[in-house]
Amino acid sequence: MTAEGFLEGRRLQMARGVLLQCIMGGYPPSRFYGSDDGDLALVADSKQIHPLPWSQQPRALAICDADELTGESSRLSTRGQLKAVIARYAALGLAPVVATELEFFVFAPNPDPTQPFQPPVGLDGRREDGHSAFSISSNNGLRPFFSEVYECMAALGLPRDTFMHEMGVSQFEINLLHGDPLLLADQTFLFKHLLKEVALKHGLTVVCMAKPLAHTPGSSMHIHQSVVELDSGHNVFSDAAGEPTAAFRHFIGGQQAGMADFTALFAPNVNSYQRLCHPFASPNNACWSHDNRSAGLRIPASSPAARRVENRLPGADANPYLAIAASLAAGLYGIEHRLEPSAAIQGEFEVPDNLSLPCTLHAALERLKRSHLAKELFGTEFIEGYIASKTLELTSFFDEITPWERRVLAAQA
Repeated sequence: MTAEGFLEGRRLQMARGVLLQCIMGGYPPSRFYGSDDGDLALVADSKQIHPLPWSQQPRALAICDADELTGESSRLSTRGQLKAVIARYAALGLAPVVATELEFFVFAPNPDPTQPFQPPVGLDGRREDGHSAFSISSNNGLRPFFSEVYECMAALGLPRDTFMHEMGVSQFEINLLHGDPLLLADQTFLFKHLLKEVALKHGLTVVCMAKPLAHTPGSSMHIHQSVVELDSGHNVFSDAAGEPTAAFRHFIGGQQAGMADFTALFAPNVNSYQRLCHPFASPNNACWSHDNRSAGLRIPASSPAARRVENRLPGADANPYLAIAASLAAGLYGIEHRLEPSAAIQGEFEVPDNLSLPCTLHAALERLKRSHLAKELFGTEFIEGYIASKTLELTSFFDEITPWERRVLAAQA
């Protein structure tokens, strides 16, 4: 839209079905978004209008809500779903607080998708070989890229906590500061967009796939969650003596109750399960633990005021609005229904059957399809539409034969 049209308040409308467009560009049958495929109004959030610092031409980006023309939020909008979850907390005098940790890879350009990704050539003329975890070295030649990333973050008002090199080859992580869940979802979305745009300027490729490289750790989007009283700001997970509360237990119980049903919301792509099938630091379970990274739900070491629950299941490929909404909705469900969690686990452990999670997209979608909880919390329209869109993607994947199949199976009798 032109700046003039935007400032005049001209309404921008969009076909309703676009909210269910799958990643290849197609759409599920129109019955999932209304046979007329009528319009939605895109209503800009006045707090999320940003001039784009990396653009040579003056441009701005406005994050919008997708509203029905009658004024209410569209049930197909993931941002709208998150706002509805936050409102349910507010009705109880509570406010959730979240922070996201996003991992990503920086690669050399990859014009041929049949070839593996490679790290960029460093200042020493070599490509990184995977021995740089938590390194402060700059021989990978990415300092100019990250300098502009930091500048653009500041221009967009994105505060950062820590930035580090992760365990993978040319893999990095940013921790965003904790705060309002809608703000953090907006910031995570903006940061991913910023990364890709700045990388293109520097002749690089940023990849937020869950598992872009074989034999290498995948990329997560861990969600740290606590709940405070609206009036006092007190963390309801800790009592006056600094001990865990019943609300803390019930929140964990709700997370456990929803984790398997919501796996397809946290791990939305075929590739998501490549990350989860080698579960070191990418746990595919609904167990909980004090400071054990093998558990899907980890309680980090902290002061009582900062007591929180870390959901380690979502990958970097997850929709931040939907992943945060699903995690918080499950926790609130536990508080409302006073659900008790399983016993905490420590050290090496076997995952009980009732705490195991779907290990393929097909299995996760089948679990979501049968979930009464998902339809209760997000509505039948959203869940059925989401499944329809993701089923198109899964079918497209199965329409292709992979190099592994040709290499290994072609010679079999």
